[in-house]
Amino acid sequence: MFLKKIKIKKAKGAIETLQHEGMSFADRGFLQGISERDGTILIHLELDSHALKQAEPIKAKAQNEAEKIFKNKDIKVFITQKNEPKPRAHVKAPTPNKGDTKTPPSQDLLPGVQHIIAVASGKGGVGKSTLSFNLAVEAAKQGLKVGLLDADIYGPSVPKLSGLEGQKPQQTEDGKIIPFEKFKLKIMSIGFMVEAESPMIWRGPMVQSALLQMMRDVDWGELDILFIDMPPGTGDAQLTLAQKVPLSGAVLISTPQDIALIDARKGLKMFEKTAVPILGIVENMSYYHCPNCSHQDPVFGHGGAEADAKKYGVPFLGSIPLNSHIREACDKGLPLSQLEKDESVFDFGSVFKNMQSQLSNAAKKPPVIEIID
Repeated sequence: MFLKKIKIKKAKGAIETLQHEGMSFADRGFLQGISERDGTILIHLELDSHALKQAEPIKAKAQNEAEKIFKNKDIKVFITQKNEPKPRAHVKAPTPNKGDTKTPPSQDLLPGVQHIIAVASGKGGVGKSTLSFNLAVEAAKQGLKVGLLDADIYGPSVPKLSGLEGQKPQQTEDGKIIPFEKFKLKIMSIGFMVEAESPMIWRGPMVQSALLQMMRDVDWGELDILFIDMPPGTGDAQLTLAQKVPLSGAVLISTPQDIALIDARKGLKMFEKTAVPILGIVENMSYYHCPNCSHQDPVFGHGGAEADAKKYGVPFLGSIPLNSHIREACDKGLPLSQLEKDESVFDFGSVFKNMQSQLSNAAKKPPVIEIID
């Protein structure tokens, strides 16, 4: 451990002394951090818009310098774009709400995508990935061009849900990552980049870097909708996506019991504070639906999410029961609609249609222009 720290410190000093256009990496603030995960050396560079035009030679310099120190080690260099203050102009667009903490999202991050929808939850284990996957499939069944990004860095589930577990993506000639295509979806996940059982022991900056790369460096092409399966909670990853991605709206999912709803409310408040429209709330595990006798038992209570939707003035998109057919579809890597079971009592299609109607109502208004003397 001590020798590793020495090498990291040595690499940091060596990379910071590298030159670019007559200035050192240190003076330009390029190097943001060096860490090691599962034997891989991770180097985070942050470049301004001008330096990004020469990202490849800059990346190569850092890579070559690190290889001199970390011999026989796998080295990966991540690049993110620096948030640059815009020059003072005669107009400015104020934040949408008083006290709002939202920074202007990058419209160039996903230029070919018409709508970006975050599927979020306040806590894990409530069915967020299952909902994201099945909503995306239902959208594709409507003839839309759809993508699904699994942004749950610490617990990616989409590779398993889509039946693509263990596969690795290819790259285009210009270095773009090619998303997988299945069920008429374009699919990408951090789970395709790492071993299934490898823990993601990353700090906030590395998580932010990976999230932005999965949007900027993936060849998404033209899409009508990109669903983002968000990590649970309201931490760094959620704020990065809410503040830097031009989200068209968010769908929240919760189970009915109070302990889950407490966290769902936090997620709702986070999106409100970052001026992201709430397209609605879905209640998962709303009741146990017996596949044999169709008996319904509200194991975790019933109607809590719908009551919260009314309380906070947001749409309620529908209820999904606890049922073995849903579990079976997930285990087989299939959307529920392809399981050849009677899913009439838990149709994800109706949830999507309700969400779609809210999406048309949530078109973002243009910013208010304020003249500065």
